[in-house]
Amino acid sequence: MMSDISYENLIAEKIGEEIFDFAAEIYPICRSITGRGVRETLRAINAHINLEVHEVPTGTAVFDWVIPREWNIRDAYVKNERGEKVLDFARSNLHVMSYSVPVRQRISLTELKQHIYTLPDQPDLIPYRTSYYAEKWAFCMPHRLLENLKDETYEVVIDSTLTEGSLTYGEYLHRGETEDEFLLSAHVCHPSLANDNCSGIALLTHLAKRMAKLRTRYSYRFLFAPGTIGAIAWLARNEGRCQRIKHGLVISMVGDGGGPTYKKSRRGNSPIDRAVVHTLCHSGLTPTILEFSPYGYDERQYCSPGFNLPVGLFQRSKFGEIPEYHTSADNLDFIAPNHLALSYHLVAKTIDVVESDMVYCNTMPKCEPQLGRRGLYGAVGGDKHAAAGNMAMLWVLNLSDGMHSLLDIAERANLPFAVIREAALLLHRGGLLKPCGDVNSSTT
Repeated sequence: MMSDISYENLIAEKIGEEIFDFAAEIYPICRSITGRGVRETLRAINAHINLEVHEVPTGTAVFDWVIPREWNIRDAYVKNERGEKVLDFARSNLHVMSYSVPVRQRISLTELKQHIYTLPDQPDLIPYRTSYYAEKWAFCMPHRLLENLKDETYEVVIDSTLTEGSLTYGEYLHRGETEDEFLLSAHVCHPSLANDNCSGIALLTHLAKRMAKLRTRYSYRFLFAPGTIGAIAWLARNEGRCQRIKHGLVISMVGDGGGPTYKKSRRGNSPIDRAVVHTLCHSGLTPTILEFSPYGYDERQYCSPGFNLPVGLFQRSKFGEIPEYHTSADNLDFIAPNHLALSYHLVAKTIDVVESDMVYCNTMPKCEPQLGRRGLYGAVGGDKHAAAGNMAMLWVLNLSDGMHSLLDIAERANLPFAVIREAALLLHRGGLLKPCGDVNSSTT
């Protein structure tokens, strides 16, 4: 059975609107690294794809880490002496530092300020802060609001719990012709931050939904897990199958208009690195290509030296380098359907490269075969693409020696992969090419 996956059958009309609508649906949920918010998010994903949900109990050792207690929150606020809520968790779940321990007391403004995070250089925005592994409590608010608070006594309430529970993650496996896997991972631990990472969750959900209908060469594992500890837990529980992962992408911050940005895997020149870089460089955009560093998202866990998996990070704007990052400005107004659609198309084109890459052998390697006699020269017609198509056929014939894959040829010829693949298909139908060898053993 041949794979029928391609960019053309992965695209969908109004895909950007579908992804945006799902991002908007999950945006209000208060997520953290554990708790009801993660489960609610996974239930929303499960409405689109058949998600397998796993619970890892509190206290479970996962390499050098331990699954923490489960955190949940019902309400939180700060009231002034007139009973007015000057800060209300119900208006924004960013107002409470994630994993804040419960508190209920009356304190002075001076003491309250010791438990407040603001952004003085962005005085109208709420920062996003966490305290996963230290028992603290804090509120987050616009700096302008803090400056306007009167010197009086305040009632502070954080109605939260830290209990024995579990960490939750979900995964969906689309089975292909082989057990070789392509891992696609998104973190599900951030609260109401639209770009980071409602956009990534929504994109992968709709990609998996679309892919479920297709036959593929690779198997595709979609992982939705809390950042850092979730990826570590998955790796600890799946160490034996990690050798199946031949390609991987962490997807985050794909809803804004910046970039695109790609951070390479630790290997630096793995097939996924080459496929993404090739796709972006022929996209007509101005991509930023970053070398690997051990800081960022969950690619740093997948690329840790004990695993060294071929997993890169795909984003639009780079994390930490835009003013909206980890603030209340990362809202639904910051992302847009057209940006989400473009991100989806770039990921789909990358998958197309990985799925379609093959190694061929020229059946008539001694001198050029006569293409005109076979009706192949100018087979794409007299349009503006004819010259590129003809040149692509010459490149494919010359480098199809059992040692070069189609991606190798596309890179060498500096032509889009789709042009090279179409030329190879024409030559194959004309009897001038035959499949030979394994794409994973090809060399440049």
